[in-house]
Amino acid sequence: MRLKLETRVDATPETVWQGFDETLFLRLAPPLPRLRLLRFDGCHTGDAVVVEIDFLFFKQIWESTITEQGESEDEVWFVDCGKRLPFFLRQWTHRHQIQRDETGSNIVDDIEYHSPWWVLDILLYPLLWLQFAYRRPVYRKVFGTRSRGSRAKQERVGG
Repeated sequence: MRLKLETRVDATPETVWQGFDETLFLRLAPPLPRLRLLRFDGCHTGDAVVVEIDFLFFKQIWESTITEQGESEDEVWFVDCGKRLPFFLRQWTHRHQIQRDETGSNIVDDIEYHSPWWVLDILLYPLLWLQFAYRRPVYRKVFGTRSRGSRAKQERVGG
């Protein structure tokens, strides 16, 4: 399955890229499920991020590795891939894109995920959408927003 959300902000891609740090990572975490950050190396190729997710009745470790990072004149991006995932996920790839537009940037969260079962992929979609939609007001608060506001793009591709 694929989930894609965009948030427009005032800041340049360079400014947004500089803001992708441990502090922002913690601010982007929704209140539920609770996360405990165990490791945050950064957002460059080879860096790792490890969190413990508390689902109240059980905890799971999520470990991701940054497999790609790059930039061009109009975009900065990095990709994290799940290395150790909660039991309900088999595959996770999250491409973070910061794209230049006429007056600021579009921050794109482009996620491809798969669970062990296609039915679970579909059931996870709205939950994951909510988790990532939570980021939109955080991005806008941290990096500013234009008067015409932000928009979310959603894309669902069968798994």
